[in-house]
Amino acid sequence: MKKVAYDNYYKEQNYFGNPYPGLIEFFTNYQPKGTVLDLGCGQGRDSLLLGELGYNVIGVDHSIVGINQLNQEAEKRKIDVEGVLGNVYEYPISKDIDVVLLDSMLHFYKNDLKKETEFVENILDNLKENGVFVNCILKGATRERILKKIILDSQYEWEILTDIYTEYREANAEYHLLAIKKGKLIEASDEQKDRP
Repeated sequence: MKKVAYDNYYKEQNYFGNPYPGLIEFFTNYQPKGTVLDLGCGQGRDSLLLGELGYNVIGVDHSIVGINQLNQEAEKRKIDVEGVLGNVYEYPISKDIDVVLLDSMLHFYKNDLKKETEFVENILDNLKENGVFVNCILKGATRERILKKIILDSQYEWEILTDIYTEYREANAEYHLLAIKKGKLIEASDEQKDRP
């Protein structure tokens, strides 16, 4: 893979700092522990935490530097975490994935809106029933509204597991943490079925 900007950023260990307190609390208390797909894992700040908490973790990122750091640290800690070099937008959501995590991956800026919307739609469609989607996004009414609209427009029932704001001390910012569990496919009403 070609060199990416984050390869340079990741020369600094723990570039993004520690996981958000709300994310730590959610994953500490969530049961059952299963397999987490951490898309855009970077150096693995969340992946390594989740491995320490007893989850099996697959972290995917396009930075070879970040992935190498993640794999070295996971091996040193002897935890079930594997970093994979890849394109997060194309990585398949297989049926053995219990949780998909996006931490600071979505911004919904004008230029990225279509791509990121399709990205979330793909995750929600391919996540198995009872699978969990966890997203951390910078606090902001517009981006939060866009995300919730994508979820509401999906064809599935969703149970909210957590919907809170959590601090990001390193950047002196707040992030919105949303975790939802996928339910059944919503049956279209007769009126919806009749539409062209």
